[in-house]
Amino acid sequence: MTKITIRRFDRNVVQALTNRGFPEPLARALAARHVTSPSDLDYEFKEMLSPWDLKNCREAGEAIADAIWKQKKIVIIGDYDCDGATAVSVGILGLQALGAFNVSYLIPDRDKDGYGLSPQLVDRAAAAGAELIITVDNGISSVAAVEHAKTLGIEAVVTDHHLPGDEIPDTLVVNPNQRGDTFPSKSLAGVGVIFYVLIAVRSALRAKGAYPNGKQPNLQHLIDLVALGTVADVVPLDRNNRILVSKGLDSIRAGKMQPGVSALLSVAGKNAHRISANDLGYILGPRINAAGRLDSINKGVECLTSYDYNTALFYAKELDQINAERRNREVSMQSDAILSLQTISVDDSNSIVLKGDDWHAGIIGLVASRIKEQTYRPVIAFAPSEENGEHVLKGSGRSIPGIHLRDALDRVSKLSPGLILKFGGHAMAAGLTIRKDAFDEFKELFARAVKELSDPEMFERNIVTDGELRASDFNIELVEAIRKHVWGQAFPEPLFANQFKVLSQRVLKDQHLKLSLEVDGREIQAIWFRHKRELPPTVRLAYKLDINDFRGRQSVQLIIEGMEDEFEDLDGLAVFPVVQTNLHN
Repeated sequence: MTKITIRRFDRNVVQALTNRGFPEPLARALAARHVTSPSDLDYEFKEMLSPWDLKNCREAGEAIADAIWKQKKIVIIGDYDCDGATAVSVGILGLQALGAFNVSYLIPDRDKDGYGLSPQLVDRAAAAGAELIITVDNGISSVAAVEHAKTLGIEAVVTDHHLPGDEIPDTLVVNPNQRGDTFPSKSLAGVGVIFYVLIAVRSALRAKGAYPNGKQPNLQHLIDLVALGTVADVVPLDRNNRILVSKGLDSIRAGKMQPGVSALLSVAGKNAHRISANDLGYILGPRINAAGRLDSINKGVECLTSYDYNTALFYAKELDQINAERRNREVSMQSDAILSLQTISVDDSNSIVLKGDDWHAGIIGLVASRIKEQTYRPVIAFAPSEENGEHVLKGSGRSIPGIHLRDALDRVSKLSPGLILKFGGHAMAAGLTIRKDAFDEFKELFARAVKELSDPEMFERNIVTDGELRASDFNIELVEAIRKHVWGQAFPEPLFANQFKVLSQRVLKDQHLKLSLEVDGREIQAIWFRHKRELPPTVRLAYKLDINDFRGRQSVQLIIEGMEDEFEDLDGLAVFPVVQTNLHN
């Protein structure tokens, strides 16, 4: 069962915004996202939260500045996703701009090393001559690794944004989510944390007399990478993050970007002057992430840190090819997953657990996400892997609102100690490793854990919208006004809902539904991606606004996101009853 509901908003705020020239539908959407005045949308650098409010930021800056001053060997330890790659790149480019001439990086291999700083990775850093290790987008749980570094005489500074465990490394830690940190934004991505630390490094170097002429390095040239990593990591876009993303987009649109970003835009066929936050998340981010999934994330770092455009373009083309391979594998794995659903009564299940003997461990998260969207159930997908010479199953999970995935895995681990070899994650996403022979037992216990943590109504899909549009609202001006703002996680792009008459419908490329709709006597074109089932004559649809630019002629187009009373059949394709009934009963 799918319901369409409307977000609450303050009508007084809407009136205030419309009085300042905001179109009423946009004002309504902003008010529903707790914007109270136009000043909340002031995204200038001066509005950024202060680095001195971030626990240990000043001290970390001083420690790193001292290492630069003494020209110590610095090794940055990153992660194999886009946030990790951009954080490493910001670290390298920023430290070099600040005068570090002896800086390199190491990123663990997804399959061989696992996540984060480990004692083995410390040994590799030591072999590279490391005198100072800086972690980015990882390290908060690397207690043993930091202790190992100490025994080797290597200093460590941890910069991270993930939730801490019961114990954190005994060293300087910069993480807005660590205990005792009063930094107002807990949503900084890993790349945002290292950007703040670099500001502190520059301040410490200035105090040491590094800039006697008063001309200090401008770190704003890194903001395009900060924006890319922030959006790609899907962290909540609170005001501080929206400032970072907005300034990054401004830089790219003005042509002031890293050669690597320019090259990635080129191979993707995107116009830098019209780039949006969505493009960072759905066009550039996946190309970096694909390298971490199927190849080496180092190629992403080399692309983003290249000072020469032609070199960056070489890597960007490689990343584009890897991403194409990722898409092909993902499609194949999704097809296998959908076939597997035919053996499951989705309506009677509170969770979905799948595995494929030839699935790739780097892509199972994408498969889990897609199946979760189709079934509206917590999903965990497993692929075979090898760890320390042992054959295991590596899993990646995605959940729905109300069901905390990490808590569910914790419950399974308590129900059967040793069943899960390791796990970690958050409410909506998590990763784990289990014994190869433990799949059936895990599947049973995971279903039990989800049942204990959920209520039946949690499995009813709820599409939250910003209400209806009038026929006169379907205009280019409104779409452009919406595009001027930064949208993303926890600050979603406006989503509207109306009842439509279906005038015509046809399937494009055997996978997308092209629609001609009518509302209040006005005809509107629409498309529903990855959907090809026929719609009834009258429907209530949730949609986003877009512009269709065909042969130089622009017109409003709707991107359909869902329909009231939708359910999913076993081939993963939506089916809609003409009669309004609850088909789950």
